Amino acid sequence: MSRPVRIEYPGAYYLVTSKGNRGQETYVDEEDRKVFLNVVAMVVERFGWVLHAYAMMSDHYHLVVSVPAANLSRGMRQLNGVYTQHFNRKHGLEGSLFHGRFRSILFEQDGYLQEICRHVVMNPVRSGDGTSAEKCRWTSHRAASGLIKMPAFLDCTELVASFGRRPVDAIRKYRAFVKAGLGGQSPLDDREHQVLLGSDEFVARLQPVLDGTKAAKIGPRRVGRKRTLKSMFKPAAGKDRAVRNEIILRAHVEYGYTLSEIGEHLGLHYTTVSKVINAAGRG
Repeated sequence: MSRPVRIEYPGAYYLVTSKGNRGQETYVDEEDRKVFLNVVAMVVERFGWVLHAYAMMSDHYHLVVSVPAANLSRGMRQLNGVYTQHFNRKHGLEGSLFHGRFRSILFEQDGYLQEICRHVVMNPVRSGDGTSAEKCRWTSHRAASGLIKMPAFLDCTELVASFGRRPVDAIRKYRAFVKAGLGGQSPLDDREHQVLLGSDEFVARLQPVLDGTKAAKIGPRRVGRKRTLKSMFKPAAGKDRAVRNEIILRAHVEYGYTLSEIGEHLGLHYTTVSKVINAAGRG
């Protein structure tokens, strides 16, 4: 069976998995795990990803990410490449740490973000690495549950907010939702063509891309002559947030400004800029 086409477009949501080559451990000790998360943080910032959830097992990992700039493959090459260099150097090894190319499932945010994130953080529990999601150190669940401080590279805002407007109630419902998932059916059982998970309309819209008869939406394009961010945002001064957000999207997609560049100009964190572009991509 030929490997499925990798579909990338601005604002796409993915469940990403990489496994150790021939089942080898990808983390030998706690230092390895901390270094891996440091590399994840670097990739999230450099490529403008939004990391919604993660889980690190002994021989593989899962990430749930949305990618405003359609650069999943570039970021994954950086992530696996940099971490492999650390691992091989530290443990006196050579060659590939991860088996083949990473796997990704493109899913529809509406209706599936909750299920996918729960599936990821419950992986260690199902495999026997922990007795409950709350006791698993190397997942995003404790941060999403408010049990520990949220690291800068992780953004569970959208996930938790999907359970309610009031943070306290939303976190309580999120915890109950995750706990109820033990022993339940995997959302991946409903995927189509190995790599798509979503409504019939979502799958039908992306089917031509898999068939090779239609290209996915391209990411930000660069122009030979940039407008300055100052000139672009000047007309938005004093206007409502919707006007500002529209200019943020144009600055990124039409003129190729990075999330960090836009954020620095506006005094916003790059993850805030990413959310704006992500929301526009879904629209």
